[in-house]
Amino acid sequence: MKTLYSTQAQVTGGRTGKATLKDSDLTINMVAPGSGKNGNNPEQLFAMGYAACFDGALGVVKQMENVRFDSTTQVSIELLSGGEHDYSIGAKVHVVAENTELSAEQIQSLVEKAHEVCPYSKATRGNVDVAVTSEIKS
Repeated sequence: MKTLYSTQAQVTGGRTGKATLKDSDLTINMVAPGSGKNGNNPEQLFAMGYAACFDGALGVVKQMENVRFDSTTQVSIELLSGGEHDYSIGAKVHVVAENTELSAEQIQSLVEKAHEVCPYSKATRGNVDVAVTSEIKS
């Protein structure tokens, strides 16, 4: 495969440190989930990246299928604990479709196709339980 883009992140201090990107001036203050401190955690950043990537993949599917509708993709990420130092991630992808004449079943089919195309979905497949749902907002 041909590389379309590459970036590099650096974190000092783990979940309570600073995160930076090599090709951006973005600096993120990392904080533990639920700490109440000002900053972000890896799960939040993963949710944002996954949502952006999935909505982009859905755009590709819309073009391939020659359909048009507005969409908002919501991704929920859960940090799960199965016991002492046994952590995993769960994900829920939910697409809200608007301005469409398509049925709920047709929208869900397109969302499932996007789940096959999305690089984040491919990366998590077999490793993370991902639920993919949709709705039509009237």
